[in-house]
Parts: sequence; C-alpha cells; structure tokens
Amino acid sequence: MRFVHCSDVHITEDYFALPLRRLGWRRWVALAELTVGGRAKRYARAPQALSAIVRDAQAHRADHFILSGDLTAYALEGEFSGARQALGPLADDPRRCTVIPGNHDVFTPGSHRTGRFARHFGHLLESDLPEHRREGSFPFVRLLGDEAAVVGLLSARVPATPGLSFGTIGPAQLEGLAAVLADSRLDGRAVLVVVHHAPLTSKGRADRWHHGLRDAEALLRLLPGPRFAVLHGHIHKRYHHPATADRPHIFGAGSSTEAGHEGYWLIEVAGGRVLGGQPHTPSL
Repeated sequence: MRFVHCSDVHITEDYFALPLRRLGWRRWVALAELTVGGRAKRYARAPQALSAIVRDAQAHRADHFILSGDLTAYALEGEFSGARQALGPLADDPRRCTVIPGNHDVFTPGSHRTGRFARHFGHLLESDLPEHRREGSFPFVRLLGDEAAVVGLLSARVPATPGLSFGTIGPAQLEGLAAVLADSRLDGRAVLVVVHHAPLTSKGRADRWHHGLRDAEALLRLLPGPRFAVLHGHIHKRYHHPATADRPHIFGAGSSTEAGHEGYWLIEVAGGRVLGGQPHTPSL
C-alpha cells in the first residue's frame, strides 16, 4: 500500500481585511509573525500547493492521504474552509483521507469550544474500532485493506498563551492506543500512528520544553520496530528516522506548503511492515 503524508499547510486568510475585534488578542499578537516574521508571504500560495499535493497523490495512485495537523494559520473559519476546499473531494471519504488538528487549529479557546475543526473535518475522525476511544474521537482507527491500519491521536491543546506550543497525548489516549495494538483485528497489519507534535527532532533528540511532545517516550515505547511508524508535523523540517528494534519509523512531514520548501512523503507498506518513504516536491 502507498500513503501520502503532508503537514502544516497553514492556509492563511487576509488578516488585514478583517475587523480587529474578530481576531481577538491572541491573533493580534500573531500579527507580528504574519508580517515581520514573513509567515503571510511564505504561505500566500498554500491552497495551490495543497491542491497540487492532492493531484500528486492521485498520480502516485496512493491508497490513503494523511495530513498531520496545522491546516490553518490561526484557526479562523475561513482558513478551515479554504483547507477543505483545497483538499477537494478527497476529503469526503475517511477510507481515502485522514486529517487531525494541530496546535494552530486550536489556537484560541473559542475555535476549540465551538468545534471549528470538527465542523469541516469531523467526518474524518470516524473509527472502525470505536470501543477504543478514550478522549472524544481519539484514538480513532482506520483499517485499510488487509495490510495497514492508521491510528489518529490528539496532541494539540489550546495554549495558555501564544508561544507555548507543546503537545500532550495524555494517559487516557495512550491506554486506548495500547488497547488498539492488542486488538486481534490489527494482527499482521502495519500501523501508522498520526500525531501532530514530534516525538523526536531531526537530530533525534527531544524537542524544546515549550514546543515538544511531553509524553513522546511513552508513545514510542508502545511502537517497537518496523511494523510501526509515527507520522507527525509541527517541526518545519522534513526528515525520517528509520525504525530500530525498539523504535518505530518516524516521519516528519515538514511544512508541506511553505514557499521554497513544498513537499511530502510517499510511504510504502507491504507484508505488515513499513518499508520506508521517499520525499517528493509537488508539481506546482
């Protein structure tokens, strides 16, 4: 089977065309990143890049498309709508597409409280093994053919303040993941676990305290060897740590639509194992 993995597409509205009162103080702070930091310019063509990755997935005859969070710049309704439109009909079908939220998709308490992500992508959180859910829709499981399973986890939490972007899966979801892995319906399948925050940086280290996945070690202990892979985003670098006897493959998708750094992984699965992946640049 063949999987396309992308992340951190950051569809970005025109913030200066919106009333300041609609943005809220958290996004007022973020305006510096959009302007002085250059984020708005780097993601000006993000919808076109995401649509190009979808077209590439079709050209590769990929069996499943995975987007590991940060669909939006700062969780505006129009940004979620733009991401949904860029994905097109692919995102109608949970058998073909998995999407989870990233920290930018829960950037404000209001966006989380009103279920903004779920309004556009909640149908992709359906589970083939709903009895193993522990926190809302998570973990959810997609059984694909006879060879693979995709498991979605939630690590994105509403930050106390902009600048704190660490992630936590939590003991309930980790217990649910352990129950999923013990389920006989996963026997003989490769398991691709999708989470937003990175278990390891590109250098193979734990990420910074304010940015990393707090329970990364607990996650990796559950997933030993090449049967397993963790697919993540959050760190805007594309990298792959091959599996070892006691650790899964780790695929960081980078920021798939950032100008000059567009790209995604094409991951191959066969015989109940993750064989590896190849980085690709979309045909823009």
